[in-house]
Amino acid sequence: MRFEGRIAAVTGAAQGIGAAIARRLYDEGAQYVALLDISEEAVRAQAVRLDPTGERAGGYACDVADGESVVAVFAQLEARFGRVDILVNNAGITRDAMFHKMSEAQWDTVIAVNLKGMFNCCKAVVPGMRARRYGKIVNLASVSAFGNVGQTNYGASKGGVIGFTKCLAREVARNGCTVNCIAPSYINTEMLQAVPEQTMQRFLAAIPMERLGEPEELAAAAAFLCSDDSSFVTGECLVVSGGSYM
Repeated sequence: MRFEGRIAAVTGAAQGIGAAIARRLYDEGAQYVALLDISEEAVRAQAVRLDPTGERAGGYACDVADGESVVAVFAQLEARFGRVDILVNNAGITRDAMFHKMSEAQWDTVIAVNLKGMFNCCKAVVPGMRARRYGKIVNLASVSAFGNVGQTNYGASKGGVIGFTKCLAREVARNGCTVNCIAPSYINTEMLQAVPEQTMQRFLAAIPMERLGEPEELAAAAAFLCSDDSSFVTGECLVVSGGSYM
């Protein structure tokens, strides 16, 4: 029960990796897990599946790219619990296109959600974490930060996540807070299941373990970085890729 007494918030938690991370924190005893997502209906349904009583988990509609939306949700958590101990910035989107065909809107939307969204959520919790001299922040990056065709916007946003993580980790280390990120490769989520079979085979060929990762495997990595087991780990990027990036 590594998270007993802890208040956690996970963005992009209506499905996939975010939902798996929320469940892992809940299963390991978190006092309360706030599931945040832009889809209010989906995230509330996911929270009910996790905890039908609503005592230890709840779903919150939140557009992480909108600073006011973020402030409103975290104000609710602060008012109810007085703190947020753990933040997992998982919310992210793709708008893939070859660069010469990429629109300004495709660029702006991905940067707003994946990069600014992380900034907004960290801005909401870091002051309290510093004051209490305790906080665990885990940001979801991607191996696309190291280069991937058709993802200049997504790769730039996830490269920014890695840089942001390392800079913020330096700033808050003396305050008892850790900031780390995870860079997954191909994970078996709803988003990836929509990929054409030919493309999927190309993905699998690039993975030495010859399979996709599962959301629960990402959740296990996140749980380590969210827990006191990683008390001397900060500013790191943990690659979870089945050996794709050794």
